[in-house]
Amino acid sequence: MRVLVLGGTTEARQLYGLLEQAGARFDVTVSLAGATRAPVLPRLAVRIGGFGGAGGLHDWLLAHRIDAVIDATHPFAVRMSDNAVGACMRAGVALLRIERPGWTSVEGDCWIRVADMQAAARALGNTPRRVLLTVGRKDLLPFHHAGVHDWLLRSVDRPDASLLPPGARVLQARGPFDVAAEEALLRDERIDVIVTKNSGGAATYAKLVAARALGLPVIMVDRPSVAAAPTVTDATAAMAWLERLYAHDSPTRREV
Repeated sequence: MRVLVLGGTTEARQLYGLLEQAGARFDVTVSLAGATRAPVLPRLAVRIGGFGGAGGLHDWLLAHRIDAVIDATHPFAVRMSDNAVGACMRAGVALLRIERPGWTSVEGDCWIRVADMQAAARALGNTPRRVLLTVGRKDLLPFHHAGVHDWLLRSVDRPDASLLPPGARVLQARGPFDVAAEEALLRDERIDVIVTKNSGGAATYAKLVAARALGLPVIMVDRPSVAAAPTVTDATAAMAWLERLYAHDSPTRREV
């Protein structure tokens, strides 16, 4: 069975491991957008870069005779997820999305929920604050005119200087992070507020626990809406879906 995995997340990496163990039953190609400069690569065929929109993805699926697509991209990768829905519908290819549950606030949290990055920038207000900004490299422009704040940006890769808010300092780090280290960072940097997006998952949740312990507010950007598709929450469920497709495939293909 020929499978395309649109990857780049923790769940995608977990799925890679399951597919590696499955052996020759699945002929897998992993597609990465190329946003991360030093991605963790699987022992599977990998392509890096875009497809050229939904039309380009549709053509690629047909050219490579893909049987199933698993969209394991980031919850905020709206364009890719929407393109996957459109391309798979046109090509008649089975599609499944892995979408990790979003974070939910608990007692003691002080979250300010906003709809997008522009609203997050406005929520900071005009009074100078020390801000921990953890929204990734691609969503920084709205913060250029968000007031005179002391910015600490944490990112896996260093953003282009032109994208950084004025005077921003960059801390390059890759999760998972632990609560003790996050508390120490917030204390040492005298952070007043965290700005983040509701990515979900365990790898970066510790900053929210640390903020709760220190009584710090968190400006939380809600997830955008994406085109509807069958969805599971983890790699194990996605692998089970693939196994069911394989089991119902033709005996000839199963023997290849």
